[in-house]
Amino acid sequence: MITLKDIPVKGTCVVRKIHGEGAVRRRIMDMGITKGVEILVRKVAPLGDPMELNLRGYELSLRKADAEMIEVEEV
Repeated sequence: MITLKDIPVKGTCVVRKIHGEGAVRRRIMDMGITKGVEILVRKVAPLGDPMELNLRGYELSLRKADAEMIEVEEV
């Protein structure tokens, strides 16, 4: 299983599944990260957290802990 955390900078992937439960899962989905969405990892902060992503035409910063809950497939 590959998670969003494992995708390198400038890498593109497609969301396959969101793990987690309750409010955490809902928050991730409310940010626009849903099954089938294509995500580009734009950059990662110098200390490794957070990640800056491009999806659905906007930029999003996401913590690595949240990125571990998102199962993806590389494109």
